[in-house]
Amino acid sequence: MRLILTSAIFAMSLPAFGSEPAFRSKASPWLLQQYKTPVNADTLPTVLIYLKDQADLSSVAPEGQRGTRVAAVFNKLVETATKSQASLSAWLTNEGLNHRSLYISNLIVADKVTQTQLDTILQRDDVLRVVGNPQIKNKLPSTMVGPTDEVRGPGANLIRIGATKVWNDLHVRGENIVVAGQDTGVRWDHAALKPHYRGWDGTTADHSYSWHDAVHKTIGGGSSCGYDLTTPCDDHDHGTHTLGTVVGDDNNGNQIGVAPGAKWIGCRNMDSGLGNPEMYTECFQWFLAPWPQKGDAIKDARPEMAPHVINNSWGCPRDEGCEGGEFERILTAMKAAGIFVVASAGNEGPACGTIKDGPAFHTDLVLSVGAVDHRNDAIASFSSRGPSVFDNKVGPDISAPGVNIRSAVRSGGYAEYGWSGTSMAGPHLVGVVALLWSAKPQLIGNIEATEAALQSTSEAKTSSQTCGGVAGTARPNNTFGYGIVNAFEVTKP
Repeated sequence: MRLILTSAIFAMSLPAFGSEPAFRSKASPWLLQQYKTPVNADTLPTVLIYLKDQADLSSVAPEGQRGTRVAAVFNKLVETATKSQASLSAWLTNEGLNHRSLYISNLIVADKVTQTQLDTILQRDDVLRVVGNPQIKNKLPSTMVGPTDEVRGPGANLIRIGATKVWNDLHVRGENIVVAGQDTGVRWDHAALKPHYRGWDGTTADHSYSWHDAVHKTIGGGSSCGYDLTTPCDDHDHGTHTLGTVVGDDNNGNQIGVAPGAKWIGCRNMDSGLGNPEMYTECFQWFLAPWPQKGDAIKDARPEMAPHVINNSWGCPRDEGCEGGEFERILTAMKAAGIFVVASAGNEGPACGTIKDGPAFHTDLVLSVGAVDHRNDAIASFSSRGPSVFDNKVGPDISAPGVNIRSAVRSGGYAEYGWSGTSMAGPHLVGVVALLWSAKPQLIGNIEATEAALQSTSEAKTSSQTCGGVAGTARPNNTFGYGIVNAFEVTKP
């Protein structure tokens, strides 16, 4: 079976245009709307051009070693993009348009495209779909920083999901596993994160393959960190907080991370909370085959440096211009490569059908995570409920602590009063996968078996809420999914 489908990737988004020329049905409604408002040379849109050709990943054996699979996926994606993009790239160059390739989705991004140029692109036989690059206002938790000198030991959230029992009884803390986060950046030298950074050897830092900044210039956020950074920085706190929940431990009593034995790498995909599909895509591409700062994404790429698990505590809403299909090719490639992708379900609850943004709503390609209060096991009112708006399947997959979670912040201290959101729940699952793959390396890269293990060992929880015709008493249901993750049960022999 082909691991990447055909032009169905954007089928759900095809609009009816009435008097519009038929070829414009290949453009997203949001993008076409940008040309209906007055534009000048400085405000012409950036467009994302998806080529029809897709890499056939069916020969990448899912039972193969993960390193071999990552390299095979990288090579096939690059080969397909190189061949199929040549003609369009030459035309864009001839038109004087600044453009760049993202091979992971066989995508060309072009800046300041006129309506006439867009129409020419849309009429090309090698083009599948053209969409916009909207500015996404991610709804990040507000910064709440308390005292920085209070030592608490393992957080109650970690105890609740059995992480500390894994450490103490199984002597597993995530060793030999690399986790990744694409977010607002990270305070890499935070005491709870620095010892666990892959780019730190205990004496010197080498950020070459452990950090990437996809924010090359401002998109309106006015980042306090600057742009195109060669050294990790966080202009919001969100990225530091989420990675802290995965691996954080300062060896001085601040035990905030589920898998403190794992190593982390990071990619910045937001300008002070503002993101766009191009930056999200670039981070995924860097994760598949990291390249050094100022290096070439293909010639200098090292697939063997890919992480095992990726955290995504962000979303790309359709009501802000995202289509939904932007990440389907990417996520399919990650799954073929044996890279586990976790996505926060969203904070649009408690209504049904509020898992409505990519990447979380790609039910078969990511593990989506809902938020519970670990003090009473109640689902958080804000936690998005299924079914998925994209495929109408049950979601979230699993739930984890996401209410008033203490973790690291960019000041060097801790959010003592806690942050709430499914952004806080997702990192718990990333940490649990790190524990599981560290304890049972035979599962590394086996996405299906790992998901099945997480689901079957979670603590079933019911709800009075029926969503999408699925009763809250069913397992899985559209409130808790399969239940609350249990790190010890899934990890024990």
